[in-house]
Amino acid sequence: MHESNALPVPHGFTFTEAAALPETFFTVWHNVFQRGGLQPGESLLVHGGSSGIGTTAIQLASSFGSTVFTTAGSADKCGACEKLGASRAINYREEDFVAVIKEVTEGKGVNVILDMVGGDYVDRNYEAAALDGRIVQIATLGGPKAPANFARLMVKRLSHTGSTLRPRDVAFKGQIAAELEAKVWPLLADRRIAPVMDMIFPLKEAWRAHERMEEGDHIGKIVLDVA
Repeated sequence: MHESNALPVPHGFTFTEAAALPETFFTVWHNVFQRGGLQPGESLLVHGGSSGIGTTAIQLASSFGSTVFTTAGSADKCGACEKLGASRAINYREEDFVAVIKEVTEGKGVNVILDMVGGDYVDRNYEAAALDGRIVQIATLGGPKAPANFARLMVKRLSHTGSTLRPRDVAFKGQIAAELEAKVWPLLADRRIAPVMDMIFPLKEAWRAHERMEEGDHIGKIVLDVA
């Protein structure tokens, strides 16, 4: 790793906790705040709120003064998201997130949507977005192709963008690291935010971590301890 891409271990953090930080914090900072342009007072919808990315996005957005809504797949996961700062967690197995968003925003919709699902969520995101809303695509777990109503995209003046971070060059990642150290690392040092640690496995039991991931019950990060 180039030194410009590295960040100090926040005060009081273990190395295992610190290992759970870079991937999610780089991803959320770039996509929610840089590409999505989320501002204090705006609203954010995070799909997959109980994931490592989701738990990070909820904490950062709420810490910077935004109202956060999220989707998750169980009552326990929804409860965890609300404890982290989400104003409303939507169980997507039991509720239609579009209908809920319209209800809680009084029909206005949300300003920014962080989506890792894709598929049929694309058109539904357009429906749930506010005027001049921004949808940021970071994965396509529900499929990379889907029909969408582009008339809604035009009428609402929406922006739909996407990114992959890993292939970006050293200088670009270094800029993100510098912003994180200046704006986010103080929040970590004060424990106002922290990575959500689901389970920690020794490296020799990496297979157990894969099983935990495949079960789909985890909340936050699954970490391998290489010590």
